[in-house]
Amino acid sequence: MTMVTFYQLTDNEEGQEQSMLSTCSDSLKSIYKKRKWSTILCKNKKQAEAFDELVWNYHVDDFIPHNLYGEGPKQGTPAEITWEGQRVNTRHTLINLSQTMIENHRAFQHIIDFVPVDEEQKQAARERYKLYKLAGCNMQFTPANHL
Repeated sequence: MTMVTFYQLTDNEEGQEQSMLSTCSDSLKSIYKKRKWSTILCKNKKQAEAFDELVWNYHVDDFIPHNLYGEGPKQGTPAEITWEGQRVNTRHTLINLSQTMIENHRAFQHIIDFVPVDEEQKQAARERYKLYKLAGCNMQFTPANHL
């Protein structure tokens, strides 16, 4: 059964994108340390490239082999960064930066999603939460600073 964890972002609207990327980064490091493979689903290619750059700038001790969708070795890497409209490869964990419902949620053991500060985006996150719950997923909600 899929576990879905929603992280409540607390930064103001101007800082919520950075807060989401930072929380995603912390989650990715934790997943990699557990030797699990993950997919990071971004809104668009621009956000995917920004996250890719963030991962490339990790300290050498925190480096995570990763690639953007369509790049990298044939067998893949522990972390694949993709964006809406591209194929999403099945991995242990999907980190959802796209703020959309994951239709094939059963293909993942764990989905990480975010609840932004912006009221409209917060309402959309509540709707995703409700849909995952109705689909029988195990649900967890926690403040982003509790990673």
